Amino acid sequence: MRDGYMRDDPVFVAWQAGRIELDGRDETAWRGLVREATARGVAVRRARIVSEPLSDYTRFEYEITSDHNIAAGEDVRWLARRHATDLALPGNDFWLFDGSTLLVNHFDGGGNWLDSELVTDDAAVKLCAEAFDAVWHRAIPHLDYRPA
Repeated sequence: MRDGYMRDDPVFVAWQAGRIELDGRDETAWRGLVREATARGVAVRRARIVSEPLSDYTRFEYEITSDHNIAAGEDVRWLARRHATDLALPGNDFWLFDGSTLLVNHFDGGGNWLDSELVTDDAAVKLCAEAFDAVWHRAIPHLDYRPA
């Protein structure tokens, strides 16, 4: 839900210099994890809520999504922030696993990752699941999304 993350990420820095380098250790490991999960029948969905016009970092994410996320098996959708005004959204990015566990990611003001927190509180899980579903149904699939 942020307009920028870890701006010192070597893949982002390379993209800023005009190169796309998606074969670093972390990127390759992530794609392998997603491929293994989707091969078992697990749906891996990612919804991105973005400001338009896109920040440099979000343009980077948009440009690598097909070769990185989609190629690994993720289903990615985009929702312009202006279309999320009436949605109740959690204050932090999260991953929801099996409808019962949240992995909440905490970032500093500059978008640098600080830590993660596992949350199983029923109320928090329910809020995040409902928020994700609301965004998912309104968001545009990656192949159809054209940033403003």
